[in-house]
Amino acid sequence: MQSLTTPGSQGEAIGRLVLAGLVVVMLPALPFGAYLIYPFAILTTWFHEMGHGLTALALGQHFEQLMIFPNGSGVAQSVVDADASRFTLGAIAAGGPLAPSAAGALLILASAHPKLWRPVLWLSAAAILASVFIWVRSPTGYWTLPLVAAILGLIAWRAKPGFARFSLQFLGVLGAMSMLRDWNYLFTEEAVINGRAILSDTGQIAAVVGLPHWLWAGVIVLLSAVMTGAALKYALAEKRLRPPPPSRPANVLQFKRTRH
Repeated sequence: MQSLTTPGSQGEAIGRLVLAGLVVVMLPALPFGAYLIYPFAILTTWFHEMGHGLTALALGQHFEQLMIFPNGSGVAQSVVDADASRFTLGAIAAGGPLAPSAAGALLILASAHPKLWRPVLWLSAAAILASVFIWVRSPTGYWTLPLVAAILGLIAWRAKPGFARFSLQFLGVLGAMSMLRDWNYLFTEEAVINGRAILSDTGQIAAVVGLPHWLWAGVIVLLSAVMTGAALKYALAEKRLRPPPPSRPANVLQFKRTRH
């Protein structure tokens, strides 16, 4: 049976991304699907909490530890200087909800370059393992994150190129679509995490910067949509998907044979 799309074409790339999106959406609804996707759902929490912690480090503060709980929630604990500015506090709070979409966009971008497929998978596995040793301090994180890292390492090592690419796209779509999973949390001023009521990320931004929390939620959703949309536009550009023309030495004359 002849394929409906040309290998390496824009149609094939769109089809892979659509398939990745369907897997992300439909797998939890299938029997045992929630169990299969659970480690990767925890991975989106890891993206989120690492976003808080790494933003704190980037702004000269201290990332102490990362806790991930069995229900998929998590907390990144950072020590912030007493004289830290409102911008610093607001940026750390915003770093969490923006991180999954940012990571997803980067993975989608990497899926457009065959030379990056396996190195990015190896790098992702290494980053996850490093974070477990340095920051993660919870049983759920101790078993789920190394499992995800092992799966990514196995794919990078043994999988066929097409599956390696699909894996990057699956993770990228998972990160980008996690915004939908956290929709209620974004537009809530307070949340209960591990039995304790705390300000949500947007509630913290509103508390230190001002303006309503729902306004900051809208800004985060807009920024996430722009990042994901730009990544998709780049990855699906036809000029990147067409194979380059064969190179020929400049000093070789080429003749075309014609029939008379």
